[in-house]
Amino acid sequence: MGHTVDDLRNEIRLAVGRYERIESTAFTKESLAAICEAVEYDIDPNQLPSKPRMRAGILWKIGRADDDSPDDTGRPFRKDELESIAAALDAD
Repeated sequence: MGHTVDDLRNEIRLAVGRYERIESTAFTKESLAAICEAVEYDIDPNQLPSKPRMRAGILWKIGRADDDSPDDTGRPFRKDELESIAAALDAD
C-alpha cells in the first residue's frame, strides 16, 4: 500500500531532523529550510525566502524543475513531488 501525503511529509520531516506532526499540515518555513539544506539549495537561514521560492529550489535541486523560479510553486507539494523528495533524501 502506498504512502499517503501525510506519511510522505512526516517521512521527509524525519529525514531532515524535524519532528512528525499528527495533524495534516503543509511544511512550515522552517521545515522547508531544513529540506533546502538537505538537498543543498543555498538559502540565508537568517532571512528565509518565501515558501514558493524554497519549494521551487527544492524541486530544482532534485531534478523536478528546470530552474528555481517560484512561478509554479505557489501551492503545497503534490504527492508525486513528495515521493521524489523522499526518494532524494533517502538516496543521500
